[in-house]
Amino acid sequence: MFNLFSLFKKDKIWDFKGGIHPPEMKLQSSRTPMRIAQLPDEVIIPIHQHLGVPGQLCVNVGEYVLKGQPLTKGIGRTLPVHASISGTVTAIEPFPSTHPSGLPEIAVRIQSDGKDEWREQFPLVDYQSQSKEVLLTRIHEAGIAGLGGAGFPTATKLKGGGDLVKTLIINAAECEPYITADDRLMQEHADEVIAGCQVLIHLLSPDEVLIGIEDNKPEAIESLKHALNAVPDEKRIFIRVIPTKYPSGGAKQLTKILTGKEVPSGGRSSDIGVLMQNVGTVVAIKRAIIDDEPLIERVVTVTGNGAKTPGNFWVRLGTPIYSLLKQAGFVAGSEQMVIMGGPLMGFTLPDLNAPVVKITNCLLIPSAEEMDTDNLEEACIRCGHCVDACPSGLLPQQLYWFSKGKEHEKAQQHNLFDCIECGACAFVCPSNIPLVQYYRQEKAEIREIDAEAKRATEAKARFEAKKIRMEREKLEREARHQRAAVKLDSEDHSEVQSALSRVKAKQSIGKIISVKAGEEPDNAAAIAARKKRKEEVRAKQAAKLAQQKALEASNENIANENEDADPRKAAVAAALARVKAKKAQQAQAETTTDDAPTQNVEAEDVDPRKAAVAAALARVKAKKAQQAQAETTTDDAPTQNVEAEDVDPRKAAVAAALARVKAKKAQQAQAETTTDNAPTQNVEAEDVDPRKAAVAAALARIKAKKAQQAQAETTTDDAPTQNVEAEDVDPRKAAVAAAIARVKAKKEAQQAQAETTTDDAPTQNVEAEDVDPRKAAVAAAIARVKAKKEAQQAQAETTTDDAPTQNVEAEDVDPRKAAVAAAIARVKAKKEAEQRRAKEEVTLD
Repeated sequence: MFNLFSLFKKDKIWDFKGGIHPPEMKLQSSRTPMRIAQLPDEVIIPIHQHLGVPGQLCVNVGEYVLKGQPLTKGIGRTLPVHASISGTVTAIEPFPSTHPSGLPEIAVRIQSDGKDEWREQFPLVDYQSQSKEVLLTRIHEAGIAGLGGAGFPTATKLKGGGDLVKTLIINAAECEPYITADDRLMQEHADEVIAGCQVLIHLLSPDEVLIGIEDNKPEAIESLKHALNAVPDEKRIFIRVIPTKYPSGGAKQLTKILTGKEVPSGGRSSDIGVLMQNVGTVVAIKRAIIDDEPLIERVVTVTGNGAKTPGNFWVRLGTPIYSLLKQAGFVAGSEQMVIMGGPLMGFTLPDLNAPVVKITNCLLIPSAEEMDTDNLEEACIRCGHCVDACPSGLLPQQLYWFSKGKEHEKAQQHNLFDCIECGACAFVCPSNIPLVQYYRQEKAEIREIDAEAKRATEAKARFEAKKIRMEREKLEREARHQRAAVKLDSEDHSEVQSALSRVKAKQSIGKIISVKAGEEPDNAAAIAARKKRKEEVRAKQAAKLAQQKALEASNENIANENEDADPRKAAVAAALARVKAKKAQQAQAETTTDDAPTQNVEAEDVDPRKAAVAAALARVKAKKAQQAQAETTTDDAPTQNVEAEDVDPRKAAVAAALARVKAKKAQQAQAETTTDNAPTQNVEAEDVDPRKAAVAAALARIKAKKAQQAQAETTTDDAPTQNVEAEDVDPRKAAVAAAIARVKAKKEAQQAQAETTTDDAPTQNVEAEDVDPRKAAVAAAIARVKAKKEAQQAQAETTTDDAPTQNVEAEDVDPRKAAVAAAIARVKAKKEAEQRRAKEEVTLD
């Protein structure tokens, strides 16, 4: 009784909800034996013919390849592709693909040599002695993918099953209309189907192998039974005949029919211990393991009313579709379409030059009556026929609205991805709505959104990882710096100190001069070095003089350009320049005093260019100050020359300009003489304290100004008496005499000032040792300004007091001649005073 129940359970089949019964249209091609397609002159082999990413090319243009030689390398889920003929690689370029879009894909073009030579083969008849890993690697290297239409890598699928597989299902239903490739394969190669099942049993060790085949294939059923009886020892392979119903060939539907189990939503059949392989894939596995033949050809059904000789062909992969259609008597029409796949799940090819690939199971050439393309899409009438026909238990009408309205979340919530795209809903729709096309588009958009989100997540993860890495590197870097900043221990410190002491000892030890007894040391090298240094110093001094002369020439041009400047502003600027020049001289004197011991020996480290520039600038400032003072004195002439009311201003201006030019030339000549004598004076004045000299010069100038003021007062007091006694004097002679007297008075004052300065200098220098040179220079400048103001006031008062008497007496005097004579006298007096002052400054410096 128990045995009867077990037999009943094994033969039991179940049914699935939904499904349709379209016209089969299989007799057009199933009655004709399979034919071998003609060898093409050129094959186009796309490198991407499976689910996943393409492999890496391993051939180049111009390379000769043999049949079965791999063209790409595959790792993981990436499968390789192989040359289906022997010949030469002519190009590797994009080519139209067998896809609804027709977008180009990278393909390898091989020109046939007509020999069709195989690469070296290694058959493996005794596969039972090999491990599962070796067999799976062989399947992977053969490039086998699911030939039922999905294109999933077979080796990966077998690895995923593992020890969980209890039932192995061989899908031989081939439920879609027109397609008969598996039917003819089972009829003519049933023994290879059984041999492939035995290989899978060795790999997976399932409890049972169920071959599901529809009852509309009686010849294939008989062939399988006959081949199974040829291996009586095999007790785990069973043939199950199922009713004809579309889509009973679907993975979930056939699993439900044969086992009664349902694959969970979003899951796989391996989750319930079931693994399924297409019958064509089983034959390819047998040839790869036992015969060592990679997947380079497959069975393709060419059928439809547009084909004169429909049938099934063994076609090499990469054969142009148009070439294959010609062998079936196809004649292209103006509006003739070619569908790859069946009428329900296939798609129209955009380009007939596209090649045959691994998933090409059928090429349908329908007539206009068969396709009925005039039916237009209409509005949904909510009839519900699509719900009754759906084999997955979905709501096609709701999915249609969600797909059309781009409501991706709601479409996913209604299990859009459980749709197997069988086309049953579109077949029964009275409104001719292409529901499957809407679902495919919606799936593609959702996949793109998910891929973008995945890329964003991966990018964020990479960014976070980078931040963590950078923070870790920062902490490590800081730790290294802290470790480097730690003080050395006693041993390391002693080593460092010893190294430093050795370096100092080496530096302190100079050249050792060895002197023998009774011999004099050889000083020739030292004497030569000293002479060389002296020559270098002389060369530097000569260069300095040349630079000074060049600067003086440029300063002359600048002075000539500035003659027409405002005399008052020039006077103020001259005073400021003199103060700055004195400060600079004092600072230079301090620096010279501090560095004198080193500089006066041989002056090896002094830059002659900088020193020359500094000296030239000081002289330029001094000259400008003197010129400004001369112009200021000239400006005072109108006040003093009250008596010269009728003087011609043009002639006076010309005379004054000539006087200024002559004075400048005299100053320049004196400066050149001073510059030429500077080296000798500097050598002699090595021991003179520059600060003391500057203080002494300032005090001397103050005393000279006081003497001038006293002389002016004396002249003022004596003026009335002189004027009274000179009533009968010739006015012209009196004017000349007055001018001569003034000149003599100025000369005597200047001589007295020079003598006083010379006599008092030693004493003042002794007393002014502790005086601040900067403050002394400022005090001297202020004193000079005050002295000038007082002298000008006294002279103005004297001129005013003498004016009435002189004007009365000088009625017959020629005013023009008197003015000219007075101007000439003043110019000469200024020249002599400036020469004396320059000599005094040079002597003090």
